[in-house]
Amino acid sequence: MAELSNCNYCGKLFVRTTTNVCPSCRREHEQLFDLVYDFIRDRDNRMASVPEIHEATEVEEKLIYDWIREGRLTPAEFPGLKYPCKSCGTMIQSGQLCSSCQKKIQTELRTFTEQEKKQQEVLKNSPTYYTKK
Repeated sequence: MAELSNCNYCGKLFVRTTTNVCPSCRREHEQLFDLVYDFIRDRDNRMASVPEIHEATEVEEKLIYDWIREGRLTPAEFPGLKYPCKSCGTMIQSGQLCSSCQKKIQTELRTFTEQEKKQQEVLKNSPTYYTKK
């Protein structure tokens, strides 16, 4: 369903259907994507990192990172492409979090679950008193 929204890049009001970017910014981004894709498709530039691509094409690093996260540019095809972990900023090639952040979250979740179980056991084994009014 269409609704009014402001463009995430230029702030212009537009009728939003599937994206948070207005049609004019979307056209501009497509041209920039083609420029980046043509650059890294060149045999000499296949191993280029995002900062190197930014320097050569003058396309914002944020846009390049967005295209990698969206799957439009894949590290499998272009091994130099990496983007920051959402938690700590370490450069990664897949997923949202680096392996150390994943392990940290799993450990915290395990600890929380164990604490919950212990608390349930304490409540289950404690005597219950009833009062009459």
